[in-house]
Amino acid sequence: MKLIVNGEALEAAAATLAELLAELDYEGAWLATAVNGELVRTGERQACRLRDEDRIEILSPMQGG
Repeated sequence: MKLIVNGEALEAAAATLAELLAELDYEGAWLATAVNGELVRTGERQACRLRDEDRIEILSPMQGG
């Protein structure tokens, strides 16, 4: 399926947000995620079904200042 991840087109086989994060090697990382502008909490990622052309934002905290 075609997704837009952090502004870039991506072909992915993942059916859920949790599967996408695992496919992109983000599994286990501390992240903030949103699908189509809606925040998706950590506990909701497995149930969050993805559809063709969804826009996903994946943000990780930066250390330092």
